[in-house]
Amino acid sequence: MESNWMAIGNCNDEPPELFFPSDGVGVEVAKKVCADCPSQDPCLEYALANRIDHGVWGGTSERQRRRILKARKLARLAKSSS
Repeated sequence: MESNWMAIGNCNDEPPELFFPSDGVGVEVAKKVCADCPSQDPCLEYALANRIDHGVWGGTSERQRRRILKARKLARLAKSSS
């Protein structure tokens, strides 16, 4: 997977620990940095493809990514059974 998106992301000028918060408030702060990031989509896809289960990636929390993966799996199963 191409990773040049990392160099232009809004997170590039932020401390990494910002994206690995210990509480919900920290998650919201990190998500605000991601909100208008030009790399949001590839960042999210990277986290999903690599099953990254910690931190904020592509503007999503760990829980949100688990939900996305589950929804995609269900959609694939539904498509394959039709």
